[in-house]
Amino acid sequence: MNDSKRRVYFDHNATTYMREEVIEAMLPFLHTRFGNASSLHFFGQENRGVIDEAREHVASFIGAEPAEVIFTSGGTESDNIAIRGVVRAFREKVPEPHLITSAIEHPAVLKTCEALEKEGVAVTYLPCRRDGSIDVADLEKTVTDSTILASIMVSNNETGVIQPLKEISGILRPRGIILHVDAVQGMGKIPVDVGELGADLLSISAHKFYGPKGIGALYVRRGTPVEPIYTGGHQEEGLRPGTENIPAIVGFGEACRLSALHLEEENAGIGALRDRLQEGILEKVPNVHINGGGAPRVPNTCNVTVPGIEGEAMSLNLSMLGFALSSGSACATGDPDPSHVLKAMGLDPVEAQGALRISLGICNTDEDVDAFLETFPKVVRRLRELSPIKGES
Repeated sequence: MNDSKRRVYFDHNATTYMREEVIEAMLPFLHTRFGNASSLHFFGQENRGVIDEAREHVASFIGAEPAEVIFTSGGTESDNIAIRGVVRAFREKVPEPHLITSAIEHPAVLKTCEALEKEGVAVTYLPCRRDGSIDVADLEKTVTDSTILASIMVSNNETGVIQPLKEISGILRPRGIILHVDAVQGMGKIPVDVGELGADLLSISAHKFYGPKGIGALYVRRGTPVEPIYTGGHQEEGLRPGTENIPAIVGFGEACRLSALHLEEENAGIGALRDRLQEGILEKVPNVHINGGGAPRVPNTCNVTVPGIEGEAMSLNLSMLGFALSSGSACATGDPDPSHVLKAMGLDPVEAQGALRISLGICNTDEDVDAFLETFPKVVRRLRELSPIKGES
C-alpha cells in the first residue's frame, strides 16, 4: 500500500518542526549567551537586547507596538492571563461580570470560562452554524450591560474555519466590550493583524508556525484593563513574572520574522495541496463529508468524516502505514467523548467520532498527497468491512 520507508507528517495543527534558521538563531543562547536579562552586567544586558529585538519581530508580525507584546509560555497561558486578568480588572466595577465565548473554542478558553463560572462569572457559549462559523447576530443578542469580554478564536483547530472577527469587533467596540482573540491556529497560515481584527487581546503560540515549544505571547492593546493573575517579579510588565526563556524567545522572534516573509507564497502552495488532497478523498472514498467545507478556512486544514469508522482507528492504521495525522485536537487525545467542535456543528456522536483531521505544512509535497490518496481508500474499505456500523463502501 504505502512505501514502508515513507513517513508523512500531516499533523501541523498539533505542532510543527522548527525551521533550521530558528534553531541556528537559538543555539548561542543555549550555550555561551546564558545571562539573565535582568542582570545589570554585560552578560545580562546583551541578552536584554535580543529580547527587545524578538519582541519587535512578534509585534511587526501582528501589526502591534513592541510594548504591547507580553511573552508567555504559549497559547494556554496567554488565554488564561487575558480572560482571568480582565475579570480581575473589572471585579469592583462590575460585581457580576458576563463573558461571551463560543462552543467551539479551544479547551484553554472553554475550561477557563467554566472555572470562572464557579466563581460567579456568567458565561454565554455561542452556538455555531453547521459549517462551523459563528452567527454574529447570535452574539449581538447575548450582549448585556454586564458584558465585559468576548473571547473568540481566529480559526478553529479542528476544522480550520475562520470566524468573522471584524464584524464581531464592530458590535463589541462601540459598547466598550473587550475582545480577546485566540489566534494560535491562525498565525502563520493567514494574515493576522490586531488592528484589522479589532482585537484588544490576542494569544499566540510559536510552535504552531515552525518556532519552539513552550513560548508564546499575549498582545495587550494599550489601555486595556488586565490585572496580573500571578505574583512575582517585574518581568513582562508584571503580567508574566519570572526569568525569561531567552532561547525560546529568540526562536519565536525568528519564526515570526520568517513567517512574515514567506506567508503568502508558502500558504498558496499548501492551500493547493490541501485542495487536491480533499478533492481526491471525495473522489476516491464514497460517503464522506468535509466538515466546515462550506465556510472560509485556513489553507492547510481538512477535517473529513467517514461514517462507520472511528477516527482513532483510522489514525492508528494510517500511522502504522507511515502517515501521522489526528482524529481531532491534540489536546483531546485520550478523551473518549466525541469532538465538542463537531457536536456543536450538529454532527451526531457517531459522525463526530468518525472524523479525521489532516493538517498540512511547508514540508509536504505532491508525492505525500499522492501516497495518501493511494493508501487512505484502502484503509477505509478495510475498516468499514470490520465495523459494526456499516458505512457505504
